Amino acid sequence: MIEIRNDYECFVQLWLQLERTRQMFGMQYKRFCIRRVLQSWFGSEATDDVIWEVCFNTIVDEQQMYGLDMLPAPALHPRASREFLRALVAVKLGIGMRKVDLKALDRAYSAAFPHSTPLNVNKKKREPP
Repeated sequence: MIEIRNDYECFVQLWLQLERTRQMFGMQYKRFCIRRVLQSWFGSEATDDVIWEVCFNTIVDEQQMYGLDMLPAPALHPRASREFLRALVAVKLGIGMRKVDLKALDRAYSAAFPHSTPLNVNKKKREPP
């Protein structure tokens, strides 16, 4: 797994790893949820406490609190995945959610998925054809 850092290069790798994990789970008919992603990436380091903390910081609804709610495809619906990656970095580095570099996280998304739904419609710059 990738060494977790609060920088652009790490965020690009996390976005790409998240998409690869989604595809792998799809081929294995496994649920693409926070709990399963963390267990896949971190093995025994993904304790119930770590999973709970990441889910608590990512929370959208009660299902997500336990890491069971399905994450949407990152390239099509990036907001939930963005909050998941943001919470993951905050928990793994022991920093607050506000300390995660969101500009770098958003730029990394644009680099990892250049032809996807933009995270910030007004901020994503498209190259002229």
